[in-house]
Amino acid sequence: MVLGLLRHRRPHGAHGAAPTLPVPLPDGAGVFGCEVVDGLAQPLGGAEVTVTGLNSHRVAVRGTTDPYGYFMAALPQGTYSVMTSSESLSPVRETVEIAAGVVLPSRRVVLEPARQLELPPAGTWLFDPPHTAIRFIAKHVGMAHVHGRFTRFEGGIRVAPDMEDSRVSVRIDASSIATGNRTRDNHLRSADFLDVEQYPYIDFISTRFVYRGGAKWTVHGTLTMHGTSRSVGLDTEYLGTVNGGYEQELRCAALAKARLHREDFTLDWRSMLARGIAVVGPTVQLELDVQAMYRTHDTPTPPQ
Repeated sequence: MVLGLLRHRRPHGAHGAAPTLPVPLPDGAGVFGCEVVDGLAQPLGGAEVTVTGLNSHRVAVRGTTDPYGYFMAALPQGTYSVMTSSESLSPVRETVEIAAGVVLPSRRVVLEPARQLELPPAGTWLFDPPHTAIRFIAKHVGMAHVHGRFTRFEGGIRVAPDMEDSRVSVRIDASSIATGNRTRDNHLRSADFLDVEQYPYIDFISTRFVYRGGAKWTVHGTLTMHGTSRSVGLDTEYLGTVNGGYEQELRCAALAKARLHREDFTLDWRSMLARGIAVVGPTVQLELDVQAMYRTHDTPTPPQ
């Protein structure tokens, strides 16, 4: 759980120095901070910084830089992946180690102009579950945000020679929902929410890819959840293709986000609140952090 976003004071020209904290550091917490600039060393205000637990794949904190390009967060001890991004610039991902009681010197993160990435070769690409995360963030009524994920899923992408004709499909095991609280997870699986006994799967099947410039795409498709299907657009950033893994498989990666309205899927949060059931709010942010492997031989095809 995030212990808090902090602002800090820094003497002019003190890049790389440990920041001065305006409040006492919480017990068991360490501090990470960064200064985000563009290729001309100009500060980037409003750049998005997402800090994710390296082992849990859960978003620990997300925020934007201040007008001077600075960002700081207090975090529990552990190892984190930090993704820094800004429109039309190439994102930067790094790993940071947070130790209790330690205020790390501020890091300078330089975001260069996004290069035109070569699109993945046509063919079938299957999701790699150990390197793929399907997460969600929801506002808990009267409280903080709830972070969760689905741990069981399958899917893939059929990349067409013309990328706009490509297709993606995902099938999620609804019962695999995990928020770090067993009582809450069981309630989310119940008939009050996902009703996994009657609706065991959440499915997304794309209908078209729309190019938005740079590495940005919108993947339009149909999301079926809780027995209801709705049109959804995934705002997607293509991160490129590399040879990786133990067998040097060809892999591609992408980040996709969508904001869902619970009532679109017949999950009536107002009715549950009136009945005294503590629930998350009316909207849910869905995120897919995907790695997919290219298959050059016969393999099971992505779900339809």
